[in-house]
Amino acid sequence: MTVRTRLLRLTARHPVLGEALLLLPAGVWLLAFFAIPLGIMATYAARPRHILGGVHEGWSIAALERLLDPIYVEVLLRSLWLATVATVFALLLAYPMALAITRAGRWRNALLFLVVLPFWTSFLVRTYAMIFLLRDSGAVNQVLLGLGIIGSPIQLLYTPGAVLFGLVTGFLPFAVLPIHASLDKLDPALDEAAEALGARGWRRFSRVTWPLSRPGVVAGGLLVFVPALGAFLTPDLLGGAKVMLVGNLVQNQFTTARNWPFGSALSLVLLGVVLLAMLVRLRWRDPEEAS
Repeated sequence: MTVRTRLLRLTARHPVLGEALLLLPAGVWLLAFFAIPLGIMATYAARPRHILGGVHEGWSIAALERLLDPIYVEVLLRSLWLATVATVFALLLAYPMALAITRAGRWRNALLFLVVLPFWTSFLVRTYAMIFLLRDSGAVNQVLLGLGIIGSPIQLLYTPGAVLFGLVTGFLPFAVLPIHASLDKLDPALDEAAEALGARGWRRFSRVTWPLSRPGVVAGGLLVFVPALGAFLTPDLLGGAKVMLVGNLVQNQFTTARNWPFGSALSLVLLGVVLLAMLVRLRWRDPEEAS
Protein backbone atom coordinates (compact mmCIF):
# COMPACT_ATOMS: atom_id res chain seq x y z
CA MET A 1 0.00 0.00 0.00
CA THR A 2 1.48 3.35 -1.05
CA VAL A 3 1.78 6.37 1.22
CA ARG A 4 -0.76 8.23 -0.91
CA THR A 5 -3.33 5.46 -0.48
CA ARG A 6 -2.80 5.42 3.27
CA LEU A 7 -3.28 9.18 3.48
CA LEU A 8 -6.47 8.99 1.44
CA ARG A 9 -7.91 6.29 3.69
CA LEU A 10 -6.85 8.18 6.81
CA THR A 11 -8.45 11.43 5.67
CA ALA A 12 -11.61 9.55 4.64
CA ARG A 13 -11.97 8.16 8.17
CA HIS A 14 -11.00 11.43 9.89
CA PRO A 15 -12.15 14.47 7.83
CA VAL A 16 -10.85 16.93 10.43
CA LEU A 17 -7.39 15.42 10.13
CA GLY A 18 -7.63 15.71 6.35
CA GLU A 19 -8.44 19.42 6.58
CA ALA A 20 -5.53 19.88 8.97
CA LEU A 21 -3.16 18.22 6.49
CA LEU A 22 -4.42 20.47 3.71
CA LEU A 23 -3.82 23.55 5.86
CA LEU A 24 -0.40 22.39 7.03
CA PRO A 25 1.68 23.91 4.17
CA ALA A 26 -0.02 27.29 4.50
CA GLY A 27 0.30 27.12 8.28
CA VAL A 28 4.02 26.40 8.09
CA TRP A 29 4.48 29.25 5.61
CA LEU A 30 2.59 31.74 7.83
CA LEU A 31 4.48 30.60 10.89
CA ALA A 32 7.90 30.90 9.27
CA PHE A 33 7.42 34.14 7.35
CA PHE A 34 4.78 35.99 9.38
CA ALA A 35 4.30 34.83 12.96
CA ILE A 36 7.98 34.36 13.85
CA PRO A 37 9.19 37.65 12.26
CA LEU A 38 6.28 39.46 13.90
CA GLY A 39 7.24 37.96 17.26
CA ILE A 40 10.86 39.05 16.79
CA MET A 41 9.72 42.58 15.91
CA ALA A 42 7.47 42.74 18.98
CA THR A 43 10.33 41.51 21.16
CA TYR A 44 12.74 44.11 19.74
CA ALA A 45 10.21 46.88 20.45
CA ALA A 46 10.36 45.99 24.16
CA ARG A 47 14.16 45.85 24.44
CA PRO A 48 16.73 48.60 25.05
CA ARG A 49 18.63 50.07 22.12
CA HIS A 50 22.25 49.17 21.45
CA ILE A 51 24.36 52.16 20.44
CA LEU A 52 26.00 50.20 17.60
CA GLY A 53 22.69 48.86 16.30
CA GLY A 54 20.54 45.97 17.36
CA VAL A 55 19.25 45.52 20.87
CA HIS A 56 20.61 44.95 24.37
CA GLU A 57 19.54 42.20 26.72
CA GLY A 58 16.80 43.04 29.16
CA TRP A 59 13.53 44.87 28.71
CA SER A 60 12.61 48.51 28.21
CA ILE A 61 9.55 50.50 27.13
CA ALA A 62 11.58 53.51 26.00
CA ALA A 63 10.79 52.85 22.34
CA LEU A 64 7.08 52.57 23.05
CA GLU A 65 7.12 55.78 25.11
CA ARG A 66 8.90 57.57 22.28
CA LEU A 67 5.90 56.92 20.04
CA LEU A 68 4.01 59.54 22.04
CA ASP A 69 6.48 62.28 21.09
CA PRO A 70 4.52 65.01 19.23
CA ILE A 71 7.04 64.92 16.36
CA TYR A 72 6.35 61.26 15.59
CA VAL A 73 2.63 61.63 16.18
CA GLU A 74 2.67 64.38 13.55
CA VAL A 75 4.53 62.11 11.12
CA LEU A 76 1.98 59.34 11.66
CA LEU A 77 -0.97 61.71 11.19
CA ARG A 78 0.62 63.14 8.04
CA SER A 79 1.08 59.62 6.69
CA LEU A 80 -2.52 58.72 7.46
CA TRP A 81 -3.75 61.91 5.82
CA LEU A 82 -1.70 61.48 2.63
CA ALA A 83 -2.60 57.78 2.37
CA THR A 84 -6.30 58.59 2.82
CA VAL A 85 -6.27 61.41 0.27
CA ALA A 86 -4.32 59.24 -2.19
CA THR A 87 -6.89 56.48 -1.72
CA VAL A 88 -9.80 58.85 -2.33
CA PHE A 89 -8.24 60.27 -5.51
CA ALA A 90 -7.31 56.79 -6.73
CA LEU A 91 -10.89 55.58 -6.26
CA LEU A 92 -12.33 58.68 -7.96
CA LEU A 93 -10.15 57.93 -10.98
CA ALA A 94 -10.43 54.15 -10.84
CA TYR A 95 -14.23 53.82 -10.73
CA PRO A 96 -15.02 55.53 -14.05
CA MET A 97 -12.02 53.77 -15.61
CA ALA A 98 -13.27 50.37 -14.41
CA LEU A 99 -16.82 51.17 -15.52
CA ALA A 100 -15.60 52.21 -18.96
CA ILE A 101 -13.49 49.05 -19.28
CA THR A 102 -16.44 46.86 -18.28
CA ARG A 103 -18.61 48.43 -20.99
CA ALA A 104 -15.88 48.57 -23.65
CA GLY A 105 -16.97 45.38 -25.40
CA ARG A 106 -14.26 43.95 -27.61
CA TRP A 107 -11.77 46.57 -26.40
CA ARG A 108 -12.04 45.42 -22.79
CA ASN A 109 -9.05 43.07 -22.83
CA ALA A 110 -6.88 45.69 -24.52
CA LEU A 111 -7.80 48.29 -21.91
CA LEU A 112 -7.14 45.85 -19.09
CA PHE A 113 -3.76 45.18 -20.64
CA LEU A 114 -3.00 48.91 -20.51
CA VAL A 115 -3.97 48.99 -16.82
CA VAL A 116 -1.54 46.20 -15.87
CA LEU A 117 1.17 47.35 -18.29
CA PRO A 118 2.90 49.57 -15.67
CA PHE A 119 3.61 46.43 -13.61
CA TRP A 120 5.99 45.35 -16.35
CA THR A 121 8.31 48.17 -15.28
CA SER A 122 10.07 48.54 -11.95
CA PHE A 123 8.35 50.86 -9.50
CA LEU A 124 11.67 52.67 -9.06
CA VAL A 125 11.88 53.35 -12.81
CA ARG A 126 8.32 54.68 -12.84
CA THR A 127 9.10 56.98 -9.93
CA TYR A 128 12.14 58.36 -11.71
CA ALA A 129 9.95 58.95 -14.76
CA MET A 130 7.68 61.10 -12.57
CA ILE A 131 10.72 63.15 -11.57
CA PHE A 132 11.38 63.95 -15.25
CA LEU A 133 7.74 64.96 -15.63
CA LEU A 134 7.57 67.23 -12.56
CA ARG A 135 10.98 68.92 -12.47
CA ASP A 136 11.37 72.56 -13.48
CA SER A 137 12.39 71.64 -17.03
CA GLY A 138 9.98 68.71 -17.18
CA ALA A 139 7.06 68.05 -19.49
CA VAL A 140 4.40 69.51 -17.19
CA ASN A 141 6.12 72.88 -16.83
CA GLN A 142 6.93 72.96 -20.54
CA VAL A 143 3.28 72.39 -21.47
CA LEU A 144 2.08 75.08 -19.03
CA LEU A 145 4.68 77.51 -20.39
CA GLY A 146 3.71 76.70 -23.97
CA LEU A 147 0.04 77.35 -23.24
CA GLY A 148 0.89 80.63 -21.54
CA ILE A 149 -0.69 79.58 -18.26
CA ILE A 150 2.50 80.36 -16.32
CA GLY A 151 5.31 82.80 -17.04
CA SER A 152 8.09 80.84 -15.36
CA PRO A 153 8.54 77.24 -14.16
CA ILE A 154 6.75 76.47 -10.91
CA GLN A 155 7.97 74.20 -8.14
CA LEU A 156 6.17 70.89 -8.61
CA LEU A 157 8.86 68.48 -7.47
CA TYR A 158 9.83 67.99 -3.81
CA THR A 159 6.40 69.01 -2.52
CA PRO A 160 3.57 67.14 -0.78
CA GLY A 161 1.61 67.44 -4.02
CA ALA A 162 4.34 65.58 -5.89
CA VAL A 163 4.25 62.81 -3.28
CA LEU A 164 0.47 62.60 -3.57
CA PHE A 165 0.73 62.46 -7.38
CA GLY A 166 3.28 59.66 -7.14
CA LEU A 167 1.16 57.64 -4.71
CA VAL A 168 -2.00 57.96 -6.80
CA THR A 169 -0.40 57.13 -10.14
CA GLY A 170 1.74 54.38 -8.67
CA PHE A 171 -1.08 52.50 -6.97
CA LEU A 172 -3.99 53.34 -9.31
CA PRO A 173 -4.04 49.89 -10.97
CA PHE A 174 -4.59 48.30 -7.55
CA ALA A 175 -7.90 50.18 -7.36
CA VAL A 176 -9.00 49.64 -10.96
CA LEU A 177 -8.71 45.84 -11.00
CA PRO A 178 -10.94 44.90 -8.00
CA ILE A 179 -13.55 47.48 -9.00
CA HIS A 180 -13.58 46.07 -12.51
CA ALA A 181 -13.96 42.56 -11.07
CA SER A 182 -17.05 43.66 -9.11
CA LEU A 183 -18.59 45.48 -12.05
CA ASP A 184 -17.87 42.61 -14.39
CA LYS A 185 -19.94 40.25 -12.21
CA LEU A 186 -23.05 42.41 -12.52
CA ASP A 187 -25.82 40.94 -14.62
CA PRO A 188 -26.78 43.38 -17.41
CA ALA A 189 -30.36 42.29 -16.90
CA LEU A 190 -30.36 44.17 -13.59
CA ASP A 191 -29.79 47.49 -15.35
CA GLU A 192 -32.43 46.62 -17.91
CA ALA A 193 -34.93 45.74 -15.18
CA ALA A 194 -34.17 48.96 -13.29
CA GLU A 195 -34.67 50.99 -16.45
CA ALA A 196 -37.92 49.16 -17.18
CA LEU A 197 -39.11 50.08 -13.67
CA GLY A 198 -38.39 53.74 -14.31
CA ALA A 199 -34.95 54.12 -12.77
CA ARG A 200 -32.69 55.99 -15.16
CA GLY A 201 -29.36 57.76 -15.07
CA TRP A 202 -28.10 58.56 -11.61
CA ARG A 203 -30.98 56.81 -9.86
CA ARG A 204 -30.20 53.52 -11.60
CA PHE A 205 -26.51 53.86 -10.75
CA SER A 206 -27.15 54.69 -7.07
CA ARG A 207 -29.74 51.94 -6.58
CA VAL A 208 -28.21 49.09 -8.62
CA THR A 209 -24.65 49.56 -9.83
CA TRP A 210 -23.10 51.27 -6.83
CA PRO A 211 -24.42 48.96 -4.05
CA LEU A 212 -23.37 45.84 -5.95
CA SER A 213 -19.91 47.20 -6.78
CA ARG A 214 -19.20 48.62 -3.32
CA PRO A 215 -17.22 45.54 -2.12
CA GLY A 216 -14.83 46.04 -5.02
CA VAL A 217 -14.47 49.72 -4.12
CA VAL A 218 -13.62 48.82 -0.52
CA ALA A 219 -11.13 46.18 -1.66
CA GLY A 220 -9.52 48.61 -4.11
CA GLY A 221 -9.33 51.30 -1.46
CA LEU A 222 -7.64 48.90 0.92
CA LEU A 223 -5.13 47.82 -1.74
CA VAL A 224 -4.20 51.47 -2.26
CA PHE A 225 -4.30 52.63 1.36
CA VAL A 226 -2.03 49.93 2.81
CA PRO A 227 0.98 50.40 0.49
CA ALA A 228 0.49 54.18 0.44
CA LEU A 229 0.64 54.28 4.23
CA GLY A 230 3.95 52.42 4.37
CA ALA A 231 5.51 53.94 1.24
CA PHE A 232 9.04 55.26 1.62
CA LEU A 233 10.46 55.29 -1.91
CA THR A 234 7.93 57.75 -3.36
CA PRO A 235 8.19 60.31 -0.52
CA ASP A 236 11.97 60.01 -0.57
CA LEU A 237 12.38 60.63 -4.32
CA LEU A 238 9.44 62.93 -5.09
CA GLY A 239 9.43 64.66 -1.71
CA GLY A 240 13.19 65.20 -1.63
CA ALA A 241 13.40 64.34 2.09
CA LYS A 242 11.11 67.32 2.75
CA VAL A 243 8.03 65.15 3.24
CA MET A 244 8.72 62.68 6.05
CA LEU A 245 6.23 59.83 6.26
CA VAL A 246 6.16 56.91 8.63
CA GLY A 247 7.67 54.57 6.01
CA ASN A 248 10.71 56.84 5.71
CA LEU A 249 10.93 57.02 9.49
CA VAL A 250 10.97 53.23 9.84
CA GLN A 251 13.63 52.96 7.14
CA ASN A 252 15.81 55.56 8.84
CA GLN A 253 15.53 53.85 12.21
CA PHE A 254 16.80 50.54 10.82
CA THR A 255 19.56 52.07 8.66
CA THR A 256 20.91 55.51 9.56
CA ALA A 257 19.78 55.83 13.19
CA ARG A 258 20.29 52.12 13.98
CA ASN A 259 17.48 52.28 16.51
CA TRP A 260 15.93 48.87 16.01
CA PRO A 261 13.57 49.01 19.03
CA PHE A 262 11.96 52.27 17.88
CA GLY A 263 11.78 51.05 14.28
CA SER A 264 10.05 47.90 15.50
CA ALA A 265 7.62 49.94 17.59
CA LEU A 266 6.75 52.09 14.56
CA SER A 267 6.25 48.94 12.49
CA LEU A 268 3.83 47.60 15.08
CA VAL A 269 1.85 50.83 14.87
CA LEU A 270 1.66 50.45 11.08
CA LEU A 271 0.53 46.87 11.53
CA GLY A 272 -2.22 48.01 13.88
CA VAL A 273 -3.49 50.54 11.34
CA VAL A 274 -3.47 47.90 8.61
CA LEU A 275 -5.44 45.53 10.83
CA LEU A 276 -8.05 48.24 11.37
CA ALA A 277 -8.27 48.69 7.61
CA MET A 278 -8.77 44.94 7.25
CA LEU A 279 -11.63 45.08 9.74
CA VAL A 280 -13.27 47.71 7.54
CA ARG A 281 -12.81 45.40 4.56
CA LEU A 282 -14.48 42.55 6.45
CA ARG A 283 -17.33 44.86 7.41
CA TRP A 284 -18.07 45.63 3.75
CA ARG A 285 -17.22 42.28 2.25
CA ASP A 286 -19.23 40.76 -0.56
CA PRO A 287 -22.29 38.79 0.66
CA GLU A 288 -21.14 35.92 -1.59
CA GLU A 289 -17.82 35.83 0.27
CA ALA A 290 -19.61 35.82 3.62
CA SER A 291 -21.67 32.83 2.62
